[in-house]
Amino acid sequence: MANDDKFKKVISHAKEYGYVFQSSEIYDGLSAVYDYAQNGAELKKNIRDYWWKAMVQMHDNIVGIDAAIFMHPTTWKASGHVDAFNDPLIDNKDSKKRYRADVLVEDYCAKIEAKINKEVKKAEKRFGDAFNKDEFVSTNGRVLGYQEKIDTVLKRLGKSLENEDLADVKALIEELEIADPMTGSRNWTDVKQFNLMFGTKLGASADTAMDLYLRPETAQGIFVNFLNVQKTGRLKIPFGIAQTGKAFRNEIVARQFIFRMREFEQMEMQFFIKPGTQKEWFDYWKDTRLKWHKSLGLGEDNYRFHDHEKLAHYADAATDIEFNFPFGFKELEGIHSRTDFDLKQHETHSGKKLQYFDHEDNESYTPYVLETSIGLDRMFLAVFANSLQNETLEDGSERTVLKLPAVLAPTKAAILPLVRKDEALTNMAKDIVEDLKWDFNVAYDEKDAVGRRYRRQDAAGTPFCITVDGESIENNTVTIRHRDTMEQKRVKIEDLHSIIKKEVDVKEWLMRME
Repeated sequence: MANDDKFKKVISHAKEYGYVFQSSEIYDGLSAVYDYAQNGAELKKNIRDYWWKAMVQMHDNIVGIDAAIFMHPTTWKASGHVDAFNDPLIDNKDSKKRYRADVLVEDYCAKIEAKINKEVKKAEKRFGDAFNKDEFVSTNGRVLGYQEKIDTVLKRLGKSLENEDLADVKALIEELEIADPMTGSRNWTDVKQFNLMFGTKLGASADTAMDLYLRPETAQGIFVNFLNVQKTGRLKIPFGIAQTGKAFRNEIVARQFIFRMREFEQMEMQFFIKPGTQKEWFDYWKDTRLKWHKSLGLGEDNYRFHDHEKLAHYADAATDIEFNFPFGFKELEGIHSRTDFDLKQHETHSGKKLQYFDHEDNESYTPYVLETSIGLDRMFLAVFANSLQNETLEDGSERTVLKLPAVLAPTKAAILPLVRKDEALTNMAKDIVEDLKWDFNVAYDEKDAVGRRYRRQDAAGTPFCITVDGESIENNTVTIRHRDTMEQKRVKIEDLHSIIKKEVDVKEWLMRME
């Protein structure tokens, strides 16, 4: 299936099975704003909980907070967002469409990367088991030429953006003959910067109302609370502060479903460290975060690191964990060495001291910060898109199955009475639901033939189907069917809890990080 077709299937499936709806759909929707439906809300919550347990609960030196969305406006002056939180935009004069200039160039490079992947697949087919991918990509002349082109283009783009040389960004687009994706026109305007923050007002009267911003990130809520948390928690460096929450960006070119939205949710952790130790901690969090992602079993080849050519104004090192979405490798999580920029900026603008007194060294200093920041919505899309599969079965029939990691699945088990009109079976099935729902999110499904119910639960992502039949009445056993393998086993009703727990328990999954 072509990538575009697969992505359309993802969007369609997300709506059909109650995961994601277009916001305000009855009013023709709101661009780049989405609602999480009944299953989507559960999946999103489970991803958030999986992150929180790994990040906060499993670390003795990391605590969580929940800072307000509204913050004093000077916060955003101190952080640099008022002056520097911009996207480079370019308009096509013929189509009147607006695009992010950097994304146009990145998409150009993604097409070259697709050519590399095509060469790799051709060689893999030609050489079979003897194929060595690493050796091929490092020695094949055509692949090396493609990669050199990508590196050269991205390096120039990064340097131009860092120097705010927007004229060169336009020149690069023209030299590469990048066309409007919709019309093929190459008639471009100059590149201009556009600030992404949403403005609002605080106050009952228009005359006295204070100008505020909806926060464009959650990190600043951590920085302004650094000393409060450190002192009340009696925390010693190194320590971290984590939070999840909504952020808002006025994305002019929002696209790709929930990948880039105007209202989104972040999961961030700021780790405060002694100056001079940032390289050590940068490597530690790179390794730790990648292990967390891989623990979900979405495929090791779907992840890669991408080091930043252009560093943010506050960083001395930065990398992204990129995931192979249906539209190519894109950023899923950022890991940044932010130095002491944020705390010093807030010291300057607030006039309040934000330093840590190190009793062991008997000195005060402004801590450095290591940040890990992941978009919850992007993580949702990565999990959902990777899990959606079409399979051809042994009998030639096909099934659509959403192979969500069981630990994240919205519904862990569906209980199905074999015959709807048999009161003894339906009562027993409902009793099983009543028992299991104390520990698991379970569903009761009695409509249609059992085979159709299996297919429905497969497509919804439910890991287990439990069927109650005539034999269940006789000996208190049921048939449990595994979504991924379709294997069916006869088990005792009293064993259901332990069987399900083993497959969906957070500990079982997070232990894979070890």
